[in-house]
Amino acid sequence: MKKTEKATDNPGASGADVVDDVQVVATSTHPARKVRVWDVPVRLMHWGLVVCIALSWWSREDLGPLHERTGYVVIAILVARILWGFAGTPYARFTQFVRSPRTTLTYTRAALRGNAPRYLGHNPLGGWMVMALLACLALLTFTGWLYTTDMFWGYGWLATLHEATAWTLLALIALHVCGMLWTCWAHRENLVRAMVTGRKQAAAGDDVG
Repeated sequence: MKKTEKATDNPGASGADVVDDVQVVATSTHPARKVRVWDVPVRLMHWGLVVCIALSWWSREDLGPLHERTGYVVIAILVARILWGFAGTPYARFTQFVRSPRTTLTYTRAALRGNAPRYLGHNPLGGWMVMALLACLALLTFTGWLYTTDMFWGYGWLATLHEATAWTLLALIALHVCGMLWTCWAHRENLVRAMVTGRKQAAAGDDVG
């Protein structure tokens, strides 16, 4: 409040200065407003995939009922996520977070300089990572399903492709986690908690809503 009083008492202070001072005071004395970003289906599908991928990796040497059933659950989640990407809430839709190559490149350069803007939903790199993960999971489950059919059972090249896709998925997950941790650090925001509660700090300043 002292800053506001000083600007008000100064005859040369402009109205914009006073408004700016009031905004500074409001920002510093009131907690940040939280808004709902991730809806319940997105959160359930996200953590469902985490559990299924962990179980599939744990049972990879067995290739028994558990490995096969978790694969079918992943297929169901993938279908639901793709449909939700077109018909879901705003931040769940592909049109909201799949950015153009130019926007993605601009964001990447800003990130490397350390001044990338905060995105309320997925940032451009995060959006393309979502698409890469979905595509990799689709190929992984498709090759896994083919291997259970009589026509493709026992083909070495198919088993090799399935295994290579699984390792590619692990690499993408590692990049995803690293990107998430970097974003948490850069914007001082707990993204893991946001994917649990669905709520994030409202967009402000240069943030992209």
